[in-house]
Amino acid sequence: MIRYLPFLIEIALLVYCLIDCIQTDVPRNLSKTTWVFVIILLPVVGGIAWLVAGRPEHRPRRNVPWPTTQTAGFPEYERPRRSSPDDDPEFLAGMRSSDDKHEQMLKDWEAQLRDREHKLQADEPRDPA
Repeated sequence: MIRYLPFLIEIALLVYCLIDCIQTDVPRNLSKTTWVFVIILLPVVGGIAWLVAGRPEHRPRRNVPWPTTQTAGFPEYERPRRSSPDDDPEFLAGMRSSDDKHEQMLKDWEAQLRDREHKLQADEPRDPA
């Protein structure tokens, strides 16, 4: 098992440096393609060179790792607060006007149904039997 330890360390260094180089946006000193070839062709020396001279000095931090939603990536206690619809007067006024509109539609519909029923009853022939 001890015989394989240097080989395992070499492979781990190669894989780590290769993945790190590929994920880096702008490496230092050389182009990304050149760094990939150096890391692959000179596994130990290339990996150490990447760690010393190729990695960017710092990685830019993103505020939100997944920008698909407004609150993604924030812990619960740091999420931006939004007011509840119950607290928003504009929302409540819109709900009331919507309710009034629906009530009026319902009254109109009921009146139309009553008119149809009266028409049907007036047009219906009376059976004397």
